[in-house]
Amino acid sequence: MELIKEHPILEYKHGKEVVFTLDGKELKGYAGEPIAMALHANGVHIYRITPEMKRPRGFFCAIGKCSSCFMVVDGVPNVRTCVTPLEAGMKVETQHGKGLVPLEAQ
Repeated sequence: MELIKEHPILEYKHGKEVVFTLDGKELKGYAGEPIAMALHANGVHIYRITPEMKRPRGFFCAIGKCSSCFMVVDGVPNVRTCVTPLEAGMKVETQHGKGLVPLEAQ
């Protein structure tokens, strides 16, 4: 994992280490940190693919104001991962398009 462990001014306190999945692959992060932080620490930089132009998007504003970090989390599309706390066992998926849930899954 790529984590900042020391900083000259800030102190970092991590929660309990937890396991979650991204597109079926098991990853580790810390409970309570934003999902996007855990993804970034694991080297993941693409969170969704835009609907029209099919362009990759990832971590951008980090304050929940844009849509770059939208992902499907535990079956819910359009979750802002930069402000959503990580929990053990979360199922995170790369979001393709607008993140609409297929009718057969409703």
